[in-house]
Amino acid sequence: MKHIITYLFIAFTFTGFTQNKAKTLLNEVSKKVKSYKNISIDFKYTLENTSENIKQETRGDVIMKGDQYKLNILGVIRLFDGKTLYTISPEDEEVTISSENDNEEDAITPSKMLSFYEDGYIYSTDIEQSIKGRKIQYIKLTPIDSKSEIKYILLGIDAQTKHIYNLIQLGKNNTKTTLTVNSFKTNEPLSETLFTFDANKYEDYYINKLD
Repeated sequence: MKHIITYLFIAFTFTGFTQNKAKTLLNEVSKKVKSYKNISIDFKYTLENTSENIKQETRGDVIMKGDQYKLNILGVIRLFDGKTLYTISPEDEEVTISSENDNEEDAITPSKMLSFYEDGYIYSTDIEQSIKGRKIQYIKLTPIDSKSEIKYILLGIDAQTKHIYNLIQLGKNNTKTTLTVNSFKTNEPLSETLFTFDANKYEDYYINKLD
């Protein structure tokens, strides 16, 4: 019995230590991110499901300033001015206008991409890897909500810069999505109209208003 109590004490102590270490690192990342006026990211996005024989790769870029963002991925532009989301599809010549639904289940939008972990997850430190000479510390995030479609998320953090290197999300359907940051720029000079939708540019497009 004494041995069992000792093992349990060690287990709980270690768990508490890893949670505190993870929390400290995440707080440092959050503080660093919030100190920037704006952030520009080029990234690679991969979706895999081996059982379904699916593997898709694409590249994209996003510019963020506060809650505003402009995201380019899969030939579609998503422009959010802080209140309204404009999804622009040049291929379909269509613009869909809606309010961004931050409450959408499991949605990690660009606005929340660098801070989504602050609520709704239990976290602990995971493996540490050396990638291209950079020390990447992974934090494992498990959703508190048992009904979540996410099994867990691994958040790779550059130990030196405190920037997010990659995000690996595993769904309960065994679909794995990975977002890897290729470049991370901050405080770039931005046009004042970057996050403003200009209807004059899309006069020939079909406008689909959802709200």
